[in-house]
Amino acid sequence: VHVVESGGGLVQSGGSLRLSCVASGSIFNIDDMGWYRQAPGKQRELVAVMSSGGRERYGDSVKGRFTISRGNAVKTVYLEMNTLKPEDTAVYYCNVKGLEPNTKPYDYWGQGTQVTVSS
Repeated sequence: VHVVESGGGLVQSGGSLRLSCVASGSIFNIDDMGWYRQAPGKQRELVAVMSSGGRERYGDSVKGRFTISRGNAVKTVYLEMNTLKPEDTAVYYCNVKGLEPNTKPYDYWGQGTQVTVSS
């Protein structure tokens, strides 16, 4: 199983970026796909998650600025980030959760993509 993020980079405050995540391999019954981030010296935190049923959850600090969406291919997820702020600077990780056919839960992470917002 591979989870690969792309789309990070350097952007000025107020700018926008779009992150993409593709999961490949033997992944079944995906429940949640989403994004978390970790800034230096801080704990990893929720950015946005979308369930297989389309329910969205956002971290309080990104509500109204970030939008999560799932691609037409079931194993893809995107994060549209607008009005970026320096405090959004972090490594952004894609996460995939679900159940294997034997009902054992799984929890896969990507390697992360760096987002840096300059002031």
